[in-house]
Amino acid sequence: MTPQGPSATTVTPESPPVETDAFPMTVLESPERPEGKAPTQPQPPREPVTPRRLPAPLRPRNFGWADAGLLGACALSSLALVWVVFYQLTLLSGGFGFLLCWYVCFMVFYWAANSKVIERQVATDRMVAVLVLTAAAILVGLVIFIVLWVTFKAIPHIHWGALFTKDQKRLVPSDPHVLSNVGVLHAIVGTLEQVGLAAIIGVPVAIATAVFLNEVGGKGTRMVRTVVTAMSGTPSIVAGVFIYAILIINHVLSFSGFAASLALFIMLLPSVTRTTEEVLRVVPSGLREASLALGAPQWRTVWSVVLPTARSGLTTAIVLGIARIVGETAPLLFTAFGSQVLNLNAFSGAQGALPLVVYHDVQQAQAVFIALAFEAAFVLMWLVLILFIIARILGRTRAKKDRGFALRIFERSLVPTRMASSEPEAESFTSYAEGISLQPGDLH
Repeated sequence: MTPQGPSATTVTPESPPVETDAFPMTVLESPERPEGKAPTQPQPPREPVTPRRLPAPLRPRNFGWADAGLLGACALSSLALVWVVFYQLTLLSGGFGFLLCWYVCFMVFYWAANSKVIERQVATDRMVAVLVLTAAAILVGLVIFIVLWVTFKAIPHIHWGALFTKDQKRLVPSDPHVLSNVGVLHAIVGTLEQVGLAAIIGVPVAIATAVFLNEVGGKGTRMVRTVVTAMSGTPSIVAGVFIYAILIINHVLSFSGFAASLALFIMLLPSVTRTTEEVLRVVPSGLREASLALGAPQWRTVWSVVLPTARSGLTTAIVLGIARIVGETAPLLFTAFGSQVLNLNAFSGAQGALPLVVYHDVQQAQAVFIALAFEAAFVLMWLVLILFIIARILGRTRAKKDRGFALRIFERSLVPTRMASSEPEAESFTSYAEGISLQPGDLH
C-alpha cells in the first residue's frame, strides 16, 4: 500500500550519471541575457599591432654639402635681390646700408629655406648659429684689421737697430735720416717701470681683497664689494686727476713714473679683484671642508688649499689686469707728464711712456712724428698681444696634472706624514695613518 495524505512522501530512485568519456562533461552556465536583446556574435580574433617606428632624430648641427649648397644659394639669391632693389629700383646708396640690407634679407631667406626643406626648429637653430658666427667673425676681423693696419703703417719706417736702443733726444724733424737716429727706448722703459710698480702694489692688495670678499666675509663685505664695483666703472682720467690733485699739487710727489704707477694701481685694483673673486668661487667647497676637518685653521686652508687650486685662474687674472692698464693714456697725462729723454729713475722727474708717445706724436703735422707714433703703437700693440697670449697659455686647464692635486696638497702641506722607506706598502700606510692624527696644539 502507498501512504496517502499530506504527510505522504514519494521516494524516487536517483538515476546514475551517464558517462560518455573518460572525463565527466562540465556544463558551463551562460549568463542571463536581458530581455529584448539579441545574443552577441563572437568577435573575430584581432590582428597583432606592429609598433610604429619613430622618425630619425633631428640633429640641427649636422651640416653637410647639401646644407652648404643651401647656404650659398640663399646668400647669392638675397645678394641679387638686394642689388636690384638697392641700385635699380630705388635711389638708395652706401656700402654699409647695402651690407645691412643684404644680411637681413639673407637671414630671412635662409630661415625660410631651412624651414621648408627640413623643419622650423632646425631653421631657427641654424639662423641663431649664423648670428653667433657673424658676431664672432666681426670681432676677430676687427682685431686682425687693427693688427695688420698698424703693422703695415709702421714696418716701412722702422729701423730695428735704433727702435729699441735710442730715445728722441737727437730728434731733428728736418733731418732726412732722422728715423735711423731716434727710437722709443725711453717710452718702453717708462711703460715697463710704471706698469711693474703698479702690479707690485696692486696685485697683493687685489688678491687680499678678493680673499676677504669670498673666504672671510663679515659685516664690511657688502660695502667693500660696492666700492670695488664703483671703482671698476671709474673713468681712467679720474684716477689721474685724483693723484694730481691729492699728491702733485700739494707737492707730496712731483711728475714721475711712480705717480703714474699710483694712478694705474687705481685702475688695476678693481679689475684683478673682481676676476680673482670669480676664480675663487669656482674652487670646490669640499676642499675647504676637508681641510677644516683635518684641523687646519682658516688661514692655512686659504694659503695651502684655495689659492694653489686656483693658481692658473689667478695668473690669468693678473696678466689680464696688467694688459688692461698697459695702454692707458689719460692717467699718465696728469702724472708722468711725458719726456723725450730716457729716465731710469721712476721716482724723480717726468718719464715717457708708449701711450704718451702715440698721443703726442700723432697730433703733429710732420711725417716724422706720425711715423714715430706708428712705431710706438706697433710696440705697444705687440706688448699687449704678448700679454694676452701668456694669459691664454697660463690659463689652460691641464686635467692630467691636476687630477691628484687636492690629495697632494693634503699630503704635503696640511698633514705631517711619516713614510717609512725600508718597509713595504702596508707599513707606509700605517705610518700615514699615524701621521694624520692631529694633536690639540696643531689646531692653532
